[in-house]
Amino acid sequence: MIRLVLADDQALVRGALSALLGLEPDLDVVAEVGTGEDAVTVARDERPDVVLMDVEMPGMDGIEACAAVRSASPDTRVLVVTTFGRPGYLRRALQAGASGFVVKDTPASQLADAVRRVHQGLRVVDPGLATDSLVSGESPLTGRETDVLRAARDGSSVAAIAGRLFLSEGTVRNHLSAAIGKTGASNRAEAVLVADGNGWL
Repeated sequence: MIRLVLADDQALVRGALSALLGLEPDLDVVAEVGTGEDAVTVARDERPDVVLMDVEMPGMDGIEACAAVRSASPDTRVLVVTTFGRPGYLRRALQAGASGFVVKDTPASQLADAVRRVHQGLRVVDPGLATDSLVSGESPLTGRETDVLRAARDGSSVAAIAGRLFLSEGTVRNHLSAAIGKTGASNRAEAVLVADGNGWL
């Protein structure tokens, strides 16, 4: 039996995935969790074969959790299953140690097959996303530009962002200006949307 943990903050999605995968004779869902932190704890305690991980969860997101799961239980594989098929998410998930990346509208039989292939040590990536990732390339943003754009998501003022990130207001303005230029946006709100849409944040 392939032992699975499902990590998704939406209980309905977790329940549906559990019901579908539970129909497979060789798959056993041993735990369902709603946060990245809980996924790491369960992986450390249960040592499952595969964790199916959502990306967008409160607190520790699925990409951070992927790296932490791999650290806590190195033999556990992670298959990212997400609504958000963004090239930047794919690239970051693979860099964090994920063995696969598929979108939630994948048919149940293909999802079960993806779990089996990941368990065998193979890499499974949604082909459309793989193509988009190659076309869009790596994020053009530096680490600091990414931090500043993340902090700007909620519409915070330059002063508030500077205070949160322990930077001067001039430095924040410089990073915002660079990020706006690199994303081809006309203002910071648009830069956040472009970067978010590509999965760079």
